[in-house]
Amino acid sequence: MAKNIEPDLRKIGDYLKLDEDAVFVIPEYQRAYSWGIENCDKLWQDISDFDDNKGNDRYFFGTIIVNSQDHDTKLSLIDGQQRTTTFLLLLKALLFRINDAITSMPSDEDSESLRRGLQERRRKIIGILYRAETEDIPDMPNKEYDASIYANSELILENNSINEQYKDELNIILKAPDYECAEQKVQRIRFKHKDNKYINFFRNFKYFYVKSGELKEAKLNSFAKTLTERCEVIEIKSWQVEQAIQMFNSLNSDGLPLYDSDIISAQLYAEAKSQGNEKDFADSWKALSELANSLKASNVASIDSILMQQMYYTRAINKEIMSENGSVNVTTPGLRKYFTETNKDLLKQPIELTNGMINLAKIWTKVSEYPITQVLFKFNENSKLFLASYFYRFDASKITEEDIDWILECMLRLFAILELVDTGYSSNKFKIFLFGEEVKLVDKNISIGEIKKDFNNHINSNWDKDSIKELILDYDGNALVYLNEFLFAREKKVDFVLGSKYDIEHIMPASGGNLQEIRKDAGIASEEEFKGIVNKLGNKIVLEGKINRSIGNEWFRTKVSTTLQDKTGYIDSKYPQAQAFVSKYKDNPKPFWKKEDIEGATEKAAERITKFIFNSEL
Repeated sequence: MAKNIEPDLRKIGDYLKLDEDAVFVIPEYQRAYSWGIENCDKLWQDISDFDDNKGNDRYFFGTIIVNSQDHDTKLSLIDGQQRTTTFLLLLKALLFRINDAITSMPSDEDSESLRRGLQERRRKIIGILYRAETEDIPDMPNKEYDASIYANSELILENNSINEQYKDELNIILKAPDYECAEQKVQRIRFKHKDNKYINFFRNFKYFYVKSGELKEAKLNSFAKTLTERCEVIEIKSWQVEQAIQMFNSLNSDGLPLYDSDIISAQLYAEAKSQGNEKDFADSWKALSELANSLKASNVASIDSILMQQMYYTRAINKEIMSENGSVNVTTPGLRKYFTETNKDLLKQPIELTNGMINLAKIWTKVSEYPITQVLFKFNENSKLFLASYFYRFDASKITEEDIDWILECMLRLFAILELVDTGYSSNKFKIFLFGEEVKLVDKNISIGEIKKDFNNHINSNWDKDSIKELILDYDGNALVYLNEFLFAREKKVDFVLGSKYDIEHIMPASGGNLQEIRKDAGIASEEEFKGIVNKLGNKIVLEGKINRSIGNEWFRTKVSTTLQDKTGYIDSKYPQAQAFVSKYKDNPKPFWKKEDIEGATEKAAERITKFIFNSEL
């Protein structure tokens, strides 16, 4: 007979004090330890302020959801792993400082009461972290004896998360005999400096160690007592993982602090476990998470955005976006609700679903390196949702740039228009059109030619060339600068790679000490006229960040010089327009960049981009 759910209001010290054979477990599907210094600082301040209050109330640290397994010896943290892990790090830091305080206190009657209090805190913390019996803990710290207690104790927290790269960090810190030993043994990140070279576990531990070192003995004693005896959590125990996950979902329905991917992966893991495939699922989800983390670092995609793309694809392939009368329904359900309520059948094949998203993530990894993709990423993010639906046609190992270049161009043409016009993405000219087209993008039986024709007809029937060109001539944003650079490279048949460290360069500087003289040389009469022309498309190019910082406010003749010795300039750039300027002005001893040059370059850019947008042959 299944046990009932048991909610219990517990002091932190009692919650963390486990039976001899029990252990906290972080399940495979949980996120990695992600609390940072800002979280630890808030935790510290909350406890410290509450301790100063000295009232009879209790301080509440929220709800912990535990799935109890194996005769209550495996306590899986469904919700609460961040707080629980941080409490353990805080207790370890306090233990080191309490040991130091006891050792350094004078042996007199005035200090005796405080010493007993600190010794009680010491016994309490060692009992929690190492499950040592009170009679086995000496009053006075003994580094060698204490170290044997730390080293020989059983794990208090077992981390099985497939998302956690540094599973041993907490245990290394808890078993360390002193702070210096912990610092020597923990993981370091290459090429990082100062505290950034440490993983979150040690960085947070160090924060608590430093903060507790600032406390006088009496405050240290009071703080530790407040944490263990006056701070509380509601521990909700369940004995069925599905039930625990449901509570996890319900109690955090506002999305804070849980991510949709946490909820969905929990549900997928539960389903995989019921099928006896939890190990295979854990391996697949780990692979997906690693790919998604790499994509997130490049601002391409995250685990949640890949799940969103999966939802869009599923709704398109099932024609859920089409209403009964054949019209397009652009109302999109919440990601979490769709997977856990609207379309629960998706969860019945957890490994197949995850492997499909792995294939998509691999395609994004490949496609994100294409120059045209990098330019498209400068426009509206929604393009990725519809591109992903088309990507589901392909195997990641076989897809080529030729396979998808045409759809990237179609998207770039449409989203360049969105960048220019007043009409928003949600209008029928953008969102409704793309939703309707998505049904074709996912269907392998629909030809590329048919989809191209739809885009061409849509663009040509809703906008005209002259109006779009006028908007480009007045444009003062940045997204079209990247498109112009890309199209200029294509026009000149030269390579273009956006790269990673670049800036938008104002050929005629927008600021700087020489601005008045530069403006005069450019034939610009007033500051008002200058403001109206300096941000025009023809006055902007893409340039390496290092070069831009070096010459950003220099005269044009300095920027295009081919004889620079002590600084860098356009001559060192890999970008096509910068190279073209050097080539054009290399024989001119004193070139100028004037108002008519900006207007002429803007005209050419507008013509180039307009031609691209309305080119039905693409």
